[in-house]
Amino acid sequence: MEQKLSPKSTKFIEDLRLYLFSSGKKDTEINDIIHELEDHLYEAESKGKSIEQIIGSSPKDYMHSISKEMRTDYKEWAKYIPLVIVGSMSYIVFRDLLSGTLSYGILTIIGCLIYSLLFFAGFMAALRYTTSRQVSRMKEALILSLPFILSTLFIGGILLMDLLYPSPLIHFGTIGSVIVGILFLGFIIFFSIWAKTAILPMTLLALYLPEFALSLTSLDEIVRTVISMVITYMIIGIYLLLELKREKVKIQ
Repeated sequence: MEQKLSPKSTKFIEDLRLYLFSSGKKDTEINDIIHELEDHLYEAESKGKSIEQIIGSSPKDYMHSISKEMRTDYKEWAKYIPLVIVGSMSYIVFRDLLSGTLSYGILTIIGCLIYSLLFFAGFMAALRYTTSRQVSRMKEALILSLPFILSTLFIGGILLMDLLYPSPLIHFGTIGSVIVGILFLGFIIFFSIWAKTAILPMTLLALYLPEFALSLTSLDEIVRTVISMVITYMIIGIYLLLELKREKVKIQ
C-alpha cells in the first residue's frame, strides 16, 4: 500500500528533491535520500510526530546539511545544458525558417549561447533559494521569473548592439538552412521522447503554425495577427489543461 504523507511533508519532500537537483546532486542519490526520508516521515507521522520534530525548525538548514553530505556532480547538469541551449534557439530558428534562409551575426550566436547559460544558472540558483525557504506563492513566482527577465534583457541588449554595430554574418543558404532545420527538428523529437513531454513541439506549433496558415490567406495583416494570437493562446491553454487533467488522474 502506498504511503500517504501529510501535505506539509509532501511539500517538503518535493522542495528537497528540487533543492538537491539544483545543487548538482546525482539523480540516483537524490532518489535514495528521498525514499529514505519518506519512510522516516511516514513512520514518525504514524506515531503522531510533526515534521518539525524530524527536520527541525529550519528546513533551509536541514536541506543544506543533507546537501553537504552528498557529492556534488555538476556533470549531471551537462545533459541539460545542450537541451536548454538548443531548446531556446529553436524558437528563433523556426521563426526565421518561415521567413526564408537563416543568417545570423556572430555576436548574436555567441549572445544566444551566453543567454542560455545565464538563464540555466540563474534559474537553478532561484530554485535553490525558493525551495529552501518558506516564501509565498507570489514571491516564489517573482523570484523564479527573475532569471528569465534578466537574461532576456541581456539578449535584448546583445541583439540591439548587433543591430547598431553589425558583426560578421554567417549565411547558411538554402541547403544549410534546411539541414539546420532538420537537426533542430530531430532534437525536439529526441527531447520530447527523453523528457516524456510534448511541451516544446506544442509551443512551437502554437506559435508558428497559426501564423504560417493565416499568411496564406488574404486577410488584413492586423486581423491575421489578432487571430493568430488568439489561436496560439487557445492551443497552449488547451494543452496545459489536458496535461493538468492527466497529472490529476495519475495522482488519484
